[in-house]
Amino acid sequence: MSETASSKYLVTGGAGYVGGVVAAHLLEAGHEVTVLDDLSTGFRSGVPAGAAFIEGRIQDAAEYLDPSYDGVLHFAASSQVGESVVNPGKYWENNVGGTLALLAAMRGAGVRRLVFSSTAATYGEPAGGPLTESSPTAPTNPYGATKLAVDHMIAGECAAHGLAAVSLRYFNVAGAYGRFGELHDPETHLIPLVLQVALGERESISVFGEDYPTPDGTCVRDYIHVADLAEAHLSALRVAAAGEHLVCNLGNGSGFSVREVIETVRKVTGKEIPEVVAPRRAGDPAFLVASAQTAHERLGWTPTRSDLTGIVTDAWNFTRARRG
Repeated sequence: MSETASSKYLVTGGAGYVGGVVAAHLLEAGHEVTVLDDLSTGFRSGVPAGAAFIEGRIQDAAEYLDPSYDGVLHFAASSQVGESVVNPGKYWENNVGGTLALLAAMRGAGVRRLVFSSTAATYGEPAGGPLTESSPTAPTNPYGATKLAVDHMIAGECAAHGLAAVSLRYFNVAGAYGRFGELHDPETHLIPLVLQVALGERESISVFGEDYPTPDGTCVRDYIHVADLAEAHLSALRVAAAGEHLVCNLGNGSGFSVREVIETVRKVTGKEIPEVVAPRRAGDPAFLVASAQTAHERLGWTPTRSDLTGIVTDAWNFTRARRG
């Protein structure tokens, strides 16, 4: 696919955080975009101007896909780890069943290019060290298990029917891109939670464990700016090859601890951030960092917004603008 060719893409889940930013990048690159989202967790305001919008489910994608589309970028999924443990059926139905229907719709319409929003949760609780795509996959919750199942499903589709597909396994996505930022209900991600404390909407931030084998005793995570992430999706569209399922980790290759994030929010906002130490959470690995070497080699992708202060600043500006 040409760097400059204008194409038409369906973005499932494009009313959500990452899907909306990717849809915006596609439009800026001159592509035609249709967003398909049931708005169960996304927001109509999250759909970028210039994109067509269909309120609907991916299970019904056959009603909307036709041969005029050049590819699909698939973000639609249930994604709350805790909810997946107490309501696993919802996750198998939406994430696996929905994707199965989407793949059948793509096959029926002759749409043969797919970029899939996968996750580091497929790896489970790694022993340490930067994770590569060949690291063992052992998800510890139904959310991660369903995403891994979809990766296997896509691999089979590529082998059997010549689909060109790339699965991008995200680590911790953060930051904001203009008017597009994190809006989750409930919110579970660290940076927006700490920003809620800065705004006085939350009394304190909980630090779940301070006795991990890390420099300051708190968990270390790999944060990637959402705009860097979006650029990786456009690169994935360019390199996707018929019959191949390419899997790439997306991360910075280095991590920041929980306390480093909290301290950075203090510096960016100028606010006091009270913290409360709480017991460790089950399933929280001490160190979760990606090796993005495959993405660098295959996608030609290198993150350029890796500075934690910049990531937090973008998120803070978005959060304050949303609060008016």
